[in-house]
Amino acid sequence: MSHPARKNATAVDGTDDVGATGGSVVQATPARGAGWAASPDVLRWLGVVATVLLTAAAWTALLVTEPPPAVAISALAAGVCGVGLLVLAWSLLGRAARTPAGLPAVGWLRGTLALWAAPLVVAPPLFSGDVHSYLAQGEIAARGMDPYELGPAQALGADSEIVARVSDYWQETPSPYGPLTTAIQQAIAAAAPGNPVVGVLLHRAFALLGVLLVVWAVQRLAVLAGVSRRTALWLGALNPLVLWHFVAGVHNDALMVGLMLSGVALALTALGGEVDRWQLVGGVALVGVGAAVKLPAIIALAVVGTALARRFGGGYGRFVLAGAAMVVASVVVFAALSLATGVGFGWLFTLGTSGGVNSWMAPTNWFGFLTGGIGALFGASITQTMIGVGKLIGYAVIAGCFAWVLHRQLRGRVEAVAALGLMMAAFVAFGPVIQPWYLLWTVPALAACLPLGRVHRRIAWLVAVFSLVIPPLAGNFAGKVGELVGGYAGGAVVVAVVFLALRRVGRREAVAQAG
Repeated sequence: MSHPARKNATAVDGTDDVGATGGSVVQATPARGAGWAASPDVLRWLGVVATVLLTAAAWTALLVTEPPPAVAISALAAGVCGVGLLVLAWSLLGRAARTPAGLPAVGWLRGTLALWAAPLVVAPPLFSGDVHSYLAQGEIAARGMDPYELGPAQALGADSEIVARVSDYWQETPSPYGPLTTAIQQAIAAAAPGNPVVGVLLHRAFALLGVLLVVWAVQRLAVLAGVSRRTALWLGALNPLVLWHFVAGVHNDALMVGLMLSGVALALTALGGEVDRWQLVGGVALVGVGAAVKLPAIIALAVVGTALARRFGGGYGRFVLAGAAMVVASVVVFAALSLATGVGFGWLFTLGTSGGVNSWMAPTNWFGFLTGGIGALFGASITQTMIGVGKLIGYAVIAGCFAWVLHRQLRGRVEAVAALGLMMAAFVAFGPVIQPWYLLWTVPALAACLPLGRVHRRIAWLVAVFSLVIPPLAGNFAGKVGELVGGYAGGAVVVAVVFLALRRVGRREAVAQAG
């Protein structure tokens, strides 16, 4: 495998960049409407205001137990406003990629990510309560019980304060995570016994580590693919889903994705010139460690194995040998972590736990919902059976997509970074469960290999839409429709006013520059 971009790339120091053709910096041609948004610095600070608003709204909703209607509406409006303003700031910033000036420097983008994330670091868990399941699973392990055999309610008691914070979906469910996740959960439970605030902050520290690895890896993968590091960072790391679900939501997917991408970056770099065996081994091991957090990361080993086969001449014989080597490496990593952490191998039997939820976002489940609804008209209860059939169809489609992508990668028709993005996209789209943060399994890799164009814009639109799917604040609004409508309407009005103001300011700046 050759990487023509590498010879033109410099160190990732925040100044130089690599364009879509492997040159220094590729300037985009002016786009219709370019220049109508405010300057990048204005958008940067608008994003800071957005995450401050969201954090303040979250703390208000958490600490004020019986808020009067005015307070409840204000808090919800602030949360909606924060979400909308951040998505707006990010989207308008992306338009700069289509102007002659282009996006700001890499260092500026990394600094902006830090500024936008900073308020969310001290926010309560947002958009999801999965971190409370992590705390419960850690407590189970810390007490000497097996989180792969017992759910939180069974192990800790239904009246436990820890269990009370866990979603009803997961109170009876054993842990679906790998051995490294359980070891981290156990260590945090031991370090912060009975303290959910400290526990959440410690879990968030691991999520932030994952974000840092994503930032590091996306830039290097972009260099390998010959794509601008600026656009890769904007779409792959600065996007609202990273802030919502990796930073604020504290999902362990952050560590999984960070380790997976970093391992792939190391392995592909090792195969680029004279093969660096130790760096290759380190990259493969890092991907295996990511899979020990959450298993989907193991898909990346198929991409690395195919790249290895191509590096030594290609052909299906070498493909099979390289694949066998990846399997052996993953088994070694899993066994070593399972034994070293004392977790054991029970995690192998709970990997499908999360697939038991009938996710309405998953296209494979729509088949079951549709046919089940039709069956209900005739008195037949077939919904769950047909959802199972839909999942089997989804697995078959995933297998077919994997085979097609790997075949094309082996023949040199798809680059390795693109192959990773495509395979993760197929796994997410046709898997049994889809959550908004699952999009981050594939977006960073796609961002690191896609030049500016129609596909790049469509993925950005998808990210923006998924960033708005989950309400920013949880709460019981039963019988309080007025508060719900008032909060969303108030937040939406503020976002609309800010949008129009930014458009006006941008037009004035464009006129001034033209004069």
